[in-house]
Amino acid sequence: MTTLADLTDEYGFLDADDRYRLLIDLGRDLEPMPGALKTDATLVRGCSASVWVYPTVRDDGTLHFLADSNAAITKGIIALVLLTVQDRAPAEILAADIEGALAPFDLKKQLSSNRTQGIPNMIALIRETAQRYA
Repeated sequence: MTTLADLTDEYGFLDADDRYRLLIDLGRDLEPMPGALKTDATLVRGCSASVWVYPTVRDDGTLHFLADSNAAITKGIIALVLLTVQDRAPAEILAADIEGALAPFDLKKQLSSNRTQGIPNMIALIRETAQRYA
């Protein structure tokens, strides 16, 4: 599995087109989300594309998120967000600086505002989930 640090290093060397491809590839590598979980309850509000996030709790108490989107770039963005929190304890997720971890990717500069407008909502949903399980 690619680490966020490895991805940050690679991303810095890429031109804009290759950055898009990297995000699309990240999205393709997401664990498949069963269609039955793509409901109104798991839909992230405020995204230009449809984004679904479904949390599961592992036996060790860590949170594992399934996610999907109907847009390739958006799916890559949610995959990038999940790299910052996947399989971590709720308290660890709440303490994580998700925005800081994503800052080196400068997504607001690299992508259109339509593509990035839902990122704060994705992060908020993840934090709300962690809060419920903390």
